[in-house]
Amino acid sequence: MDERDMIAQFDQVIDAVLAGQPVSSGADAALVRVAEALRALPSDEFRKRLGEQLAYAASSMKGENSMTAQPAPQGYNSLMPYLIVNGASEFIDFLKTAFGAQERMRVPTPDGKIMHAEVMIEDSVIELADAGENYPARPGILHMYVPDVDATYRKAIDAGATSTYAIVDQDYGDREGSVKDRFGNTWYIATSKSPETVRGYLPQGLRALTVYLHPTGTPAYIDFLKAAFGAQQELRFEDPDGRVAHARLRIGDSAVEMGEAHGVYQAVPMGLHLLVPDVDAVYRRAVEAGGKAISEPEDKPYGYRSAEIGDSIGNLWFIASPLTKS
Repeated sequence: MDERDMIAQFDQVIDAVLAGQPVSSGADAALVRVAEALRALPSDEFRKRLGEQLAYAASSMKGENSMTAQPAPQGYNSLMPYLIVNGASEFIDFLKTAFGAQERMRVPTPDGKIMHAEVMIEDSVIELADAGENYPARPGILHMYVPDVDATYRKAIDAGATSTYAIVDQDYGDREGSVKDRFGNTWYIATSKSPETVRGYLPQGLRALTVYLHPTGTPAYIDFLKAAFGAQQELRFEDPDGRVAHARLRIGDSAVEMGEAHGVYQAVPMGLHLLVPDVDAVYRRAVEAGGKAISEPEDKPYGYRSAEIGDSIGNLWFIASPLTKS
């Protein structure tokens, strides 16, 4: 069943239950049980969010395993950078000043550090936390498209970042530069000059913010992403020596970009949060594909079933599915 159909059916079922009317004989039995359990909780917003999560989980139980067909729950991207830094509060301030980030969640620890936080940069979510004993710092590389790369580059420098290369017009149509913040993250900042853009500066198929990786052995790493997470290759450009200079893969509703490690462009092992319909199935696939099992799937008190996988270039994948009750 299409996710939109599942959500619509959920709305119809709970409307019938709350009104004391008969439920259609063709309605999904699990939806009926959930609707009955929610008889005393008729909040429209609650119903909407639960309906979306229920459809997301139910689609995987019905054998719809293509992640490209599954959007993340409302308000999240399928693939999000999870940046673990020293000084998370100051990092949030940097993101606000340099890139206009909007803070939407902050969970402090008793000692004043940040256990978990989320910010939005246009249509993209960044999750982050303070480094600690169990999770040492894991900065990352992020590719950002903005309306005015020159202005954003200057703002990032003014906010304390250092230039890794100055603004330049590239042959492939981007005007771009790069900075590194004092928390260890590298930002490839660009404005697309192509006539085929979204909002006049963003290449089609990308969000404002995309994870960028520099594997050693990119073809094998691409094969891993396909086998482990159902990634689909969208772009792949090789140089005359056969090295993958740039590639883009789709995972769920998000993209990940990469280019073979060389020179100053080396792998930066980072944290990646991947939302999937069935964390147990994806965890098994990732291990079978060569991923390193770090923690098995487990129900968490914050409403997700989560697992952790390591990959060949040191990335830590936090794989999760929203929990639903039936």
